[in-house]
Amino acid sequence: MMQDAKTILIIEDETDLILGLTDAFEFEGYRVHCAQTGEKGVDLAAELHPNLIILDLMLPGMNGYNVCEAIRRRDTVTPILILSARSQENDIIRGLEAGADDYVTKPFSIGELLARVRAIFRRIAPDREKNPSRLIHVGDAVINVDSYTASVGNKQTDLGFYATAILQLLDERRGEPVSRDEILDAVWGIDANPTNRTIDNFILKLRRVLEKNPAKPRHILTVYGQGYKLTQ
Repeated sequence: MMQDAKTILIIEDETDLILGLTDAFEFEGYRVHCAQTGEKGVDLAAELHPNLIILDLMLPGMNGYNVCEAIRRRDTVTPILILSARSQENDIIRGLEAGADDYVTKPFSIGELLARVRAIFRRIAPDREKNPSRLIHVGDAVINVDSYTASVGNKQTDLGFYATAILQLLDERRGEPVSRDEILDAVWGIDANPTNRTIDNFILKLRRVLEKNPAKPRHILTVYGQGYKLTQ
């Protein structure tokens, strides 16, 4: 195991899946801790301060949505990746709005999951060094790139890692369209294998937080046939 191995906390109640994920992550050089209930997961997240949390939604007792919200009340930065059999769009959006950074549906490819994890770790470290506490202004909202949060008036909302990364890319090219393929490559990397629908879900989350009327956005616009663009 590498000397400075990153720590992953798996919150999942399926024993066989826990064993399989643990073997895969440890083979890649990560330290792994596990919790089989939501309550234990929340406690371990506070105790261990892991570098990444893998979270199931269907847990005994406290469900995954509530676990995510509980962790986010104390920690807005640690990436949370939901791994769930719930694949409907409303389930995915609910997970992202609860504070998750990414969402992978079961059944899944372990290769894709590992690629998503590597993409998260690749993106985090250099961005925090290059852009400490950088702020983005979108309408009445102020987004803190370092903490992945958006403030509108007195309300602060966790955007998560990927939503913030997408917004940061749109801000860097504000006023011009950015294609979905460009977003996929810049934010996830080609090996992570997300879909265009993944981007659409994060755009929907951003609009719900940043737009006064998400159904008629004024700042995060769809450019049909091209992608998305950010305006003033």
